[in-house]
Amino acid sequence: MKNTQSGISMTDLEEIKPFESEAPLIIYIDFKSPYAYLSVAPTREMLSKLNVIADWRPFVLDIPSYLGSAKLDKGAKKVAKQNRTEEQWSGVKYAYFDCRRYANLSGMTIRGTVKIWNTDLPSIGMLWVKQFSDLAEQCEAGSLLERYIDFIYDPFWKRELDVEDPSVILMVLEEIGAPTDGFLDYIKGKGFSLNEKLQKSAFDAGIYGVPTYILPDESVNDPKHEKFFGREHLPRISWLLSGRKGAAPSIAYNLPSQVNKEVLAKSATDQLPETRLPSDTHKLKTFFDFNSAHSYLALESIKAIKKEGISIEWKPFPGKQLKAPDKELPEEDRGTKHRRIRSEYIANDIQRYAPHDLRDIYREADCQFADMGLLWLQKKLKVDTDVVDSYVTRVFHHLWKDSGSVNTASDIEKIIIELGISVEGWSEYSKEIGLEHLEEVRSQIDPKTINVTPVFFIGTEPFQGHSQLPLVIARLKSGI
Repeated sequence: MKNTQSGISMTDLEEIKPFESEAPLIIYIDFKSPYAYLSVAPTREMLSKLNVIADWRPFVLDIPSYLGSAKLDKGAKKVAKQNRTEEQWSGVKYAYFDCRRYANLSGMTIRGTVKIWNTDLPSIGMLWVKQFSDLAEQCEAGSLLERYIDFIYDPFWKRELDVEDPSVILMVLEEIGAPTDGFLDYIKGKGFSLNEKLQKSAFDAGIYGVPTYILPDESVNDPKHEKFFGREHLPRISWLLSGRKGAAPSIAYNLPSQVNKEVLAKSATDQLPETRLPSDTHKLKTFFDFNSAHSYLALESIKAIKKEGISIEWKPFPGKQLKAPDKELPEEDRGTKHRRIRSEYIANDIQRYAPHDLRDIYREADCQFADMGLLWLQKKLKVDTDVVDSYVTRVFHHLWKDSGSVNTASDIEKIIIELGISVEGWSEYSKEIGLEHLEEVRSQIDPKTINVTPVFFIGTEPFQGHSQLPLVIARLKSGI
């Protein structure tokens, strides 16, 4: 139903169902998420290229329920209050570091926030703006919704906008030329109620983070392809929306169209040139875990970088064990439910990108001998990198495709023989020097700081996950 206010078409938003829309794509964002902020431009670019409209919606993260909370002092330099574990702090610090380097590629500013903001008000403001145009109009360049999103995001991440102040949101509406009559009543009444219902229904439906992309159209409504969390899925989403033409792409953080050596250098400004350790631009230091499904899924993407003239320096490292989702409880608090639905999503996401059905993604194989086999080839025999790549591939396939064992030295001996390599000295190596080499390589990463695999290093700068490979390759090829 439509009515008019000040001569502008206005659509009543009585209720919003999490997975239903007239648009072929639903996008959930939160203004306090730097990852959602970074997703806006590439998502718009994709929509424009495909000539597709989307239904942009607000989702308010409850960060303390699953990641703890922290607040800086008045000078915004020291933490005044916090209740985070060391692992949570490591995750938060890496997230901001990662977001800043991608923001620098696009000339964006992302400053760490002084506290965890309540973004209900700007979310209600977003719902208010959505009333004054249909979905197609909302996706037009320069639309009220587009300007509202930009006028909130940009100053907020420069620490120039108090999104908890109603007068500030009202000011933003005035700046973009949106109707403001009745807005202050809206945030206390209808808008408050609508936002509250949307947040609860979205979370109950399994939306836990941002950006989240939902494909409600019947043509792509496959349970494995319905929900995507993170902008690294934009290549796959674009493939689905364009009719699944060609091979399904892997995950990747696509780089901005205008990327040169100067721009790439800005992505590394968190480490000053004089303090940044030099890196071999022809090698990629790659820490991985044979026992990790994510490392296995990254295998082909990692090997593909050889086409760019870059060899892989494989380094075995035991990452954090993937845990199966807990069983749903009758009465779950938000944190418990968040962890459960996140674990369920991760499991579905792994199967979505897997080259074949993975029978047990929660396996706990003892990969010590597999790791030492790699080090034996590298350090003792000093074989060609192509042979090392073949070994890594064979072990991964043996574990994940053939459900084979790597628990003993003889298991690895068979794999080495299959590669046409003499195993003379292998048994002795696995009992003595191999253990020393294994400890040496594992000590190169602090598991308290980084516990996921694969992780890549340029000098001392970490890049977690193979979605980072486009930037990693661009940096290495530019010598940065």
